[in-house]
Amino acid sequence: MISPLFFASEGGFGLNLDLFDANIVNLAIVIFGLYKFLPPFIGGILERRRVAIMADLQDSEDRLLKATEALAAAKKDLAAAHQKAEQIREDCKLRAEAIRLDSEKRTVEEMARVKQGATADLNAEASRASAQLRREAARMAIENALSALPGKLNTEAQSKLVSQSIKNLGEA
Repeated sequence: MISPLFFASEGGFGLNLDLFDANIVNLAIVIFGLYKFLPPFIGGILERRRVAIMADLQDSEDRLLKATEALAAAKKDLAAAHQKAEQIREDCKLRAEAIRLDSEKRTVEEMARVKQGATADLNAEASRASAQLRREAARMAIENALSALPGKLNTEAQSKLVSQSIKNLGEA
């Protein structure tokens, strides 16, 4: 059997079997305990979490700043590389143009040299052919004269020709 000391019917300490009254008292005790002991505990957890979040946020901002600086440096390097590539391209165009002009100049000079050589060869061949034709014409003229001379030359004409030749030699 249950002892009457357990029950608080006389205003002492004991068990209250009225559920509604007991729940209100229990809720009041729990709320008071939470109000008294929970804020420092939860506050400490929330403060540590806030510090961790702030540290992560600061780290993220630092990384963002570094990434932004790296991006700016990379863009600057890219612009410099594009400028250098454009300069190299321009230099190559100028060099190619200079090489082309030099090649054209050498080709024209070579063509002029070949033309002069061909002209000189042609003139030499023409002179040789002309001299050969003169020799051949002189030889034929002498042959014709020698073959025609015995029939046309009599003693009187022969002595007249010899005298005239001697006279011409004396004047020269």
